[in-house]
Amino acid sequence: MVSEKITGPWYLKTANFSKDAGKVFSCFACTGGSTMGYKLAGFDVIGMNEIDPKVANVYRANHNPKYSFVSSIRDIIDADLPEDLFDLDILDGSPPCSTFSMAGSREDAWGKQKRFAEGQALQRLDDLFFSFIALGKRLQPKVIVAENVLGMIKGKAKGYIKEIFKALNDAGYNTQLFKLNSASMGVPQARGRVFFIAYRKDLKLPKLKLSFNEKPITFGEVTKMIKDNNFGIGEFHYLSPAIKKFYHKVKPGKSISSVHHKGSFFNWIRLSMNKPVNTLPASNTIMHPTEVRIISENEIKLCSTFPMDMNWLDWPLRKKEWAMGMSVPPFMVQRIALEIKKQWGQVFNG
Repeated sequence: MVSEKITGPWYLKTANFSKDAGKVFSCFACTGGSTMGYKLAGFDVIGMNEIDPKVANVYRANHNPKYSFVSSIRDIIDADLPEDLFDLDILDGSPPCSTFSMAGSREDAWGKQKRFAEGQALQRLDDLFFSFIALGKRLQPKVIVAENVLGMIKGKAKGYIKEIFKALNDAGYNTQLFKLNSASMGVPQARGRVFFIAYRKDLKLPKLKLSFNEKPITFGEVTKMIKDNNFGIGEFHYLSPAIKKFYHKVKPGKSISSVHHKGSFFNWIRLSMNKPVNTLPASNTIMHPTEVRIISENEIKLCSTFPMDMNWLDWPLRKKEWAMGMSVPPFMVQRIALEIKKQWGQVFNG
């Protein structure tokens, strides 16, 4: 299974990760969405950085990293680090992106401090990308991969793109920017994201070519996966009375805002059986196409391409939904990592 494109349900315990493609360190690791993608592509993810202790505990329970830094990324830029981290093939990261999201406060949040999630320190979010680049400048991995929301390339946020390219150039890297959608990458979710992929100038690598055209997987196919494998749907939430009264008025594939007299509840979407799931948010507001409820834990796992045997420790459903909504789908990262290995793997350690 490893090093080949996979679709459908999978399990951490039976994945047989080869770990022979090269070494990766993951920043802003959350519970390991990106990590799982690299592992499925044959890479050895030797360590992680995550600021939230509770989130880091779930990561460690599932991935058992050799190195684990539970702190702000700012705290490890100048820290005493193991030699392994100065011999990386890929430095991976998904800097917190809520301040660039089109669904958020955007410009009003830029330059201000906030806590991104429970258990995290007060910090500015819009400059964490540059802290990530500063770590890359020190470690000098062969490749740097950074993922972010589409809102980063829209409106005033475009100015950050130029600053990011400049910072990576100053760090010694040539950079490409890719706009990708997970629905064409084996993921039953239409999640649009941008990926900055940079390679060290001295390696003189050719430009990376990324083109993904896999057949979209519909939510109807996800329900069939559940039935065929006897998973059951798992935990779920019923709709609140305020939302429930709109459910039957909304056409499949549309938002409640389409029928609300004030256009409210735009993020509450009733799915269509014939399309991939819309982008899964950190706060689950995605309604089942035919059942009056929010989509369930196992449905979200399949739509996020998370393993069916993910160990959540003692987390409640809302926290699991948050983690999967925050994460890059593993299959999305696997597809990118397979292409990096195929096109640039000749300079890797693996």
